[in-house]
Order: sequence, then C-alpha cells, then structure tokens
Amino acid sequence: MKITIRPANKADFPEVLNLIKELAVFEKEPDAVEITVNDLEKEGLGENSLFQCLVAENENEILGMALFYFRFSTWKGRSLHLEDLIVREKHRGKGIGEALYKKVMEFAVEHNVKRVAWEVLDWNINAINFYKRTGATILDEWRIVHFRENELNDYLKQ
Repeated sequence: MKITIRPANKADFPEVLNLIKELAVFEKEPDAVEITVNDLEKEGLGENSLFQCLVAENENEILGMALFYFRFSTWKGRSLHLEDLIVREKHRGKGIGEALYKKVMEFAVEHNVKRVAWEVLDWNINAINFYKRTGATILDEWRIVHFRENELNDYLKQ
C-alpha cells in the first residue's frame, strides 16, 4: 500500500467530515459533531483559513487526516494545536497515523513552532503509548477546560 500525505482540498472535506464523525464515535461522543462540510470549506480554505488539514490517501481513497492550527503561547510564542488525528478503523496499525503525525511535526519545524500541543483521552492507552514512544510529554496535572455554547450564553446572561 502506497500512502500519500497531502494538504486537503475542497473535494476532500466530505470525507474529512466522515473521519471527524468516526473519531467522535471512537471517543464515545457520537452526537457531538455539529459542523458541516460547508463549515469546513468556509473556515479551512483561503488566505485566512482557521486550520490546516492533511489527508492520507491510497489510490484516491482517504484513509486518515490530521487537522491543526496555529496558536500563540505567552510562554513559548508561536505554537501549533493538533485538533484531531484519525485513521479509519480498518486501516489502523499500518503506520498511517504515524505518517500523518510526522508530517504535522515537520510542518511545525518548518514554521518555527516552539511547541505542539494536543489532548488525549486518559483511556486511549494506545495513543498515549504512541505519544510517549515519540518523545512527547503527557501533562497529567493539567486539566482541559471547555465552555460550551449554551454554558457560555448562560454565563453571559447572569
């Protein structure tokens, strides 16, 4: 199997959305995805895109993707956030995820990023072990904080 890693284009976004939904199922949040293909096109294309997306393909079939974006750390400066990295279940264990991961890290180095950050669920032992094997540091003492839309609106009404 010959895997090609390349930037996603408009025609890829339906499959990218399918991968995002597959990840949501894997992470036990099957109904959490609210975005549409139109959202991906609007926010991911053009000069002012909010994110970058790489896809892994073989013979015109998209097998996985990595979606990431720049952010700024007050301690480190230019940083990158890896939002999602997913490989279709039937293609896991073939090095596709690692190839995507490595391309993201190469992108970070090429863009003088001081840190790449992402989250991993505490029960995803395979991912945790992979990240540790690559030299990443897992920060057990930090907690992720989310303010969801309805919570945000409720708070601002107070």
